[in-house]
Amino acid sequence: MRILPLLCALLLLMLQGAAGLSLARGSPQDCERRGGFCFHGSCPPGIGRVGICSEQDFCCRRRWYP
Repeated sequence: MRILPLLCALLLLMLQGAAGLSLARGSPQDCERRGGFCFHGSCPPGIGRVGICSEQDFCCRRRWYP
């Protein structure tokens, strides 16, 4: 009976890690929601990278200077 709390804790940790892995790495829709656009390769000069759209595309957004 002492192993039951340990198994419950282990199961909880595994489920918590699996929840993070189930989220998509990034998508064009997420990028647009952030106010950005997908660009193949690195972002153009003056444009910052704010995420990932796919393996080769980055989510880019214009940098705002106050």
